[in-house]
Amino acid sequence: MMSHRSIVPSPNEVQLFHSLSRIQRKPAASRLGSWINLESSMMESSPILAFVKAQKTKAYFKRFQVKYKRRRAGKTDYRARIRLINQDKNKYNTPKYRFVVRFTNKDIVAQIISATIAGDVVLAAAYSHELPRYGLEVGLTNYAAAYCTGLLLARRVLKTLEMDGEYEGNVEATGEDFSVEPAGDRRPFRALLDVGLVRTTTGNRVFGALKGALDGGLDIPHSDKRFAGFSKDSKQLDVDVHRKYIYGGHVSAYMNTLMEDEPEKYQTHFNGFIKKGIEPDGIEAMYKKVHAAIRADPSVKKTEKQQPKKHKRYNLKKLTYEERKARLIERLNALNSADGADDDDDE
Repeated sequence: MMSHRSIVPSPNEVQLFHSLSRIQRKPAASRLGSWINLESSMMESSPILAFVKAQKTKAYFKRFQVKYKRRRAGKTDYRARIRLINQDKNKYNTPKYRFVVRFTNKDIVAQIISATIAGDVVLAAAYSHELPRYGLEVGLTNYAAAYCTGLLLARRVLKTLEMDGEYEGNVEATGEDFSVEPAGDRRPFRALLDVGLVRTTTGNRVFGALKGALDGGLDIPHSDKRFAGFSKDSKQLDVDVHRKYIYGGHVSAYMNTLMEDEPEKYQTHFNGFIKKGIEPDGIEAMYKKVHAAIRADPSVKKTEKQQPKKHKRYNLKKLTYEERKARLIERLNALNSADGADDDDDE
């Protein structure tokens, strides 16, 4: 005969059964509170479950396909890149330019790049570490510095292509959106914004560089929804706020706040500004001078590379055949003379 094992419920299960029975007998109006109390008591009495690590099998690792090297390094967004460099076939070998903006801890890099089969080709580049040459010696990575870097690149590439006279752009930055219009026989220089893997949040410094390039005279497809000062509620760009960021008004406001509230932090945080004698009230005038200086001369400053010093070599110089032959003759003559001297001593 087959033996049937009796299933004995646990004390918790018995308690749960009785609790459910009591709730069912209650009026419908009071059942909700009873359900909440039951759920909270069950959570208190039940043990806490730990997270279990998902074990990946050997087949998972054998079939795993790694991403491209520059994507693993966090440098290139290949999904965006393939759409930025894709060119129509009826345009043949016409380059498709990108306005590339990248940020490091101490520098801003802006470049005009076109893609080829052999690799990317840089038409022009501008860096924020060039800005001290134009009068901006501190704050080289903020929104206002990004604007200056974009402006410098735009004027530089247009001067390289001899288009700086036709397309001057927006000479005075007012914070309003600006798009260049065709003038003359040559159309404006067109490029596509390449932000890489950065998060395109409203007011990001990338869009400060974009605004600088637009005011410099480049034709870049864009919208004003990501400029500093755009309101999500009103769906409009606050021109005054955007202008404040372009001329470093947010920096001067923070300087005034620290001077009043935390003087010690102000001394350390804005130490570079203090050494250069830059006051909060003079920041806007400083940036206006920088913009004018960039437009006056955006060319690249050529630096003469110093020749490396010749280091002393300690290895022996290799002798030629004639030198080795003469050295051998000297040794033989020395040996012969030494043998002759020994013979004289023996006699």
